[in-house]
Amino acid sequence: MTERSTTPMIVNGRAYRWMTRPLVVVCVDGCEPDYITQAIEAGAAPYLREMCERGTSTLGDCVVPSFTNPNNLSIVTGAPPAVHGICGNYFFDRERGEEVMMNDARYLRAGTILAAFAKGGAKVAVVTAKDKLRALLGKDLDGICFSAEKADKATRDDNGIDGVLALVGKPVPSVYSADLSEFVFAAGVALMRRERPDLMYLSTTDYVQHKHAPGTPEANAFYAMMSGYLAELDRMGALVALTADHGMSAKTDAAGDPQIVYLQDWFDGALGAGRARVILPITDPYVVHHGALGSFATVYLPDDADPAALAAALERHPGVEWVMTRAAAAQRFELPPDRLGDLVVISEKLTVLGTTASRHDLSALDVPLRSHGGLSEQKVPLIFNRPLAGVAAGRRLRNFDIIDLALNHCA
Repeated sequence: MTERSTTPMIVNGRAYRWMTRPLVVVCVDGCEPDYITQAIEAGAAPYLREMCERGTSTLGDCVVPSFTNPNNLSIVTGAPPAVHGICGNYFFDRERGEEVMMNDARYLRAGTILAAFAKGGAKVAVVTAKDKLRALLGKDLDGICFSAEKADKATRDDNGIDGVLALVGKPVPSVYSADLSEFVFAAGVALMRRERPDLMYLSTTDYVQHKHAPGTPEANAFYAMMSGYLAELDRMGALVALTADHGMSAKTDAAGDPQIVYLQDWFDGALGAGRARVILPITDPYVVHHGALGSFATVYLPDDADPAALAAALERHPGVEWVMTRAAAAQRFELPPDRLGDLVVISEKLTVLGTTASRHDLSALDVPLRSHGGLSEQKVPLIFNRPLAGVAAGRRLRNFDIIDLALNHCA
């Protein structure tokens, strides 16, 4: 590794020491902590056990809404959505007057730790499973940044690398498969072997977690795969730091049937058809495994509506845990208020939120529904292959502290 200045890198008000060995930050999409516990107990993930025993294993809180985009961007900026602006996968753009995917880099309001270190001279690489994250993670990044989903289309001009399939030795995987995440890990190992980046960020997909509960053979096989690749990174001298963007919960009754509160139907009944607009921030192009159903929603009301009265009435609805005004939700969850509706709705652990029954196609769900988005999916793992030191007692740990912990507190 090239000799570095001892001056810390300052990003979004936080100071980060320079890497003294390659740092690999892994965001395992949908990694409810019990997935790792069950895989270790089954003997399926020996290196994950080793990480926990000789390194550090603890828990932290992810950002709410517990969705992919807000949390990945919190991790790479070291800050909550109130700072970086990404508060969902999907939102209502008031300026454009339309519902849009929040995957355009222009929506990002803060610089990333990745781009800052690259600008300072570090060699940085990013591999994400789905292409929806690539532009956000790679904003202003002078380095390698590509997705497994479109690895065959990576070019040196656009992604900082070409010939990815030859490098990894695998074909482009299906976006609806465990292979998409395995490609991310295989690419990470190949990049570490050939490029030896100073800082690498690997982000997977939660396809397996949406379909398979902790401890099932399919889930354990996924974590066995991951454990093997992480062991290879360890053998190459990397500091490995692992967390998740969110957890995952069953969203069914005892018979395995989905439990859904259709919010647009409820507001249409309360206010009249189409007068309120319900936005589901889990929405993205990949809805087969969750049907665009999550546990967090935001609602835009007409000017003559009474938000407090509607919140009080909706909070009594079975399956609804919290209903908050925009200001209350922005303050509690550190969200940008200008990208929220008038109300924020969070469902209970075993329930998801939809718009209208007619808009959600559940025919592709071949297993009981599992999803995320609420407070019940906030706990995530924080695991390092080295001990932590100097962390203040009683400090609330967040998934977006992982780079701080790795660079400033790992032995």
